[in-house]
Amino acid sequence: MRTVSQLLMLKNKSLCSTCSRTPLIDALKIMAVHDVGAMVVIDEGKLVGILSERDYARKVALANKSSTDICVGDIMTSRVTTVSKEHTVEECMTLMSDGNFRHLPVTEKGFVIGVISIGDLVKEVISTQEETIQYLKTYIHS
Repeated sequence: MRTVSQLLMLKNKSLCSTCSRTPLIDALKIMAVHDVGAMVVIDEGKLVGILSERDYARKVALANKSSTDICVGDIMTSRVTTVSKEHTVEECMTLMSDGNFRHLPVTEKGFVIGVISIGDLVKEVISTQEETIQYLKTYIHS
């Protein structure tokens, strides 16, 4: 199974981040432009949280608050699970399933170098299964 490092090389997406003082409406616009469901929150070079569409839906939309009056730090998830480039796809899937979240920041030497999503992991599992099926078909027919 591939590692996080290999997945990041395949993604071709730049890291989408903001700081905790950013007005929520601005952060949502950035997420929309970059077509991402979550972004890391970094203050003074340190990961302090993650902002996801789920945070917005539950803490703003359902609470009938205005995204123009709130900063990212008011609703972000501050307890963030991270992984290293050496983690495997399987390990990441277990973390996400157990923690019930969909995005994992990847850190190296204390710095965020990327984010992987449950979608990235599912694509990788499907790809691996297709490769296995093709190998078995070739083996059977030879």
